[in-house]
Amino acid sequence: MNQTFDRLFEILSSTRFLRMEGLANEVPIFIKPYKVEDEEVIAPMIRSLGQRLKAAGIKVAEIDLFTLLLEELKNDGLLDDLIRDEATFGKEELLETLKNYADSRTRVVPRLVDVMQQSGNQMTLITGVGHVFPFLRAHTLLDSIQPAMMRHPLVMFFPGEYQQMLGVGSQLRLFGSLPAKGYYRAFNLDHYQLPTS
Repeated sequence: MNQTFDRLFEILSSTRFLRMEGLANEVPIFIKPYKVEDEEVIAPMIRSLGQRLKAAGIKVAEIDLFTLLLEELKNDGLLDDLIRDEATFGKEELLETLKNYADSRTRVVPRLVDVMQQSGNQMTLITGVGHVFPFLRAHTLLDSIQPAMMRHPLVMFFPGEYQQMLGVGSQLRLFGSLPAKGYYRAFNLDHYQLPTS
C-alpha cells in the first residue's frame, strides 16, 4: 500500500501532471479507485499524501464530500434540525431531503468550484464518496463539474472500481458491487504513466 502512495506522490507532484500535459484537451479529472475494505487504511494515507504534496510546495485543496455537505447544512441552519428530528423522518423522506440538499448542480459543484479556485490551488483531492452515497453519486458530481472551469487537476478517491468494459465504455462501480454507472471523461490513475527519461 505504501508503494501505491509513493507512486501516487510521484505522479501528482510531477510537472507533467500539474501542467495537465498529454490530456488531448480532455478535462483533468482523475479517479483513484481502491477496495472498500481498505477504507480504514486508505483514509490516513490520503491525508498523509496531501501533507506530503504541501510539504513539496504544491498548493492542494482537500475536500471531503461528507464534511462539505455537513457544512452546507450547518451554514443554512438545517443540520441541528435534521439531527433533532431524524427519528420523525421516514427513511424515504430523509433520503429525499438529503438528495435535494446535495444537488450537485445547485449546491455541491458551486461550493467545490469555490474551494478549487481559491488563490493558487494547483490540485484538488476529493474523498468521502462512499459516505455521501446514495444521496450524492460520484458520476453525477463528475458530470456536473465538467462544465466548470478546470484550472488544475482534480483527483477523486473512489471506493470501488473504475474500469473499461468492451462495448460499454468506462464504468464506475461504487463499493465494487453496485450497478455500474457510465462515466467517460475521467482518467484512471492506476493506468497513468509518467514518461521514462
